[in-house]
Amino acid sequence: MAQIEKMIAKTFMDIATGLETGSFGARPRIAVTGLGSEHGEANSVEAAVLAADRGVDVTLIGTAENEKFNTVKVSDEDEMYKEMEKMLDSGDIDGCVTMHYPFPIGVSTVGRVVTPGKGKQMFIANTTGTSAAERIEAMIRNTIAGIITAKACGVKNPTVGILNVDGARQCEGALKELQANGYDIHFAESSRADGGCVMRGNDLLVGACDVMVTDSLTGNILMKMMSSYCTGGSYEAVGYGYGPGIGEGYDRLVLIVSRASGAPVLANAMEYAAQLVKGNYREIAAKEYAAAKKAGLEKVIAARKPVKKEASEEVVECPPKEVVTASVAGIEVMDLEDAVQALWKAKIYAESGMGCTGPLVMMSEANHDKAVEILKAAGYIS
Repeated sequence: MAQIEKMIAKTFMDIATGLETGSFGARPRIAVTGLGSEHGEANSVEAAVLAADRGVDVTLIGTAENEKFNTVKVSDEDEMYKEMEKMLDSGDIDGCVTMHYPFPIGVSTVGRVVTPGKGKQMFIANTTGTSAAERIEAMIRNTIAGIITAKACGVKNPTVGILNVDGARQCEGALKELQANGYDIHFAESSRADGGCVMRGNDLLVGACDVMVTDSLTGNILMKMMSSYCTGGSYEAVGYGYGPGIGEGYDRLVLIVSRASGAPVLANAMEYAAQLVKGNYREIAAKEYAAAKKAGLEKVIAARKPVKKEASEEVVECPPKEVVTASVAGIEVMDLEDAVQALWKAKIYAESGMGCTGPLVMMSEANHDKAVEILKAAGYIS
């Protein structure tokens, strides 16, 4: 009887919430981390209230409390991130918006902006992390991630443009080969007179495509410019943040914002996360990756890989796995795997990763200082 009463109470609460917000049905449970912003925890609180008013079931992982959202109390940033991962893995939340997260190689984020020329929303693929260690492969995989994200947000047939950066023409050739092999991709046309799917700076401003493909470091700069061009850069005021980490088989829904992102961007990012949950982004991702593979994705990528130097005959075995909580930055992405191998050779377990500021080699706290010495001696860091 008590269980029935709880179900009835929940039903009435859902109806009341739907009448208040205009959104009926189960609300996605989205967390936001409160500590670490350059604008203080009050910034996350303001954003959480805004998102809650739009129908998102918000949890703040931090110290502040408010009747509009739930709070999970933590004492510092380290505890905050551990709690975030625990809640994601247990299913207590569907997704989280945070200001820093080291995604593994193969996962990078799809940003979302409002273009200044026509106020159109556009997805930037991609903005943090890296989809692959090699540039052209990363841009090809960024395209798929962008399509997945746009479709999950309700864009049925997203148009794809490729920003005119190094590798754009190789990426174009690869994508058109996938299209010819049956992968359903819709190319945009540049707003410039000569057209084509390779986009210019003008196309960024007017939003000539739904998904703008680029490398993640360029994408990161574009996000910062598009979100703070009216504020001088210290406060990101426009857009939806740097977006969700997307990669084949990756399950955690983590959306990145900057430490300079203001409350409007954080609130939009939480709404962005809720849209992805409602849009069944994981199901869309599985279908898109399957379709791309059926069209020969791996062969298309392999055909465009640079010629490698003659491989060393030495086989380096991976040491026993350890928990990696320390990291070393400043290593070129093309040297990342070699740097990991150098540490393995010294019997130090290490993994490659990508943080908000670039490539990382991660190892245990106990091995950090020794790893720095080895990487310096090998010329990977200065």
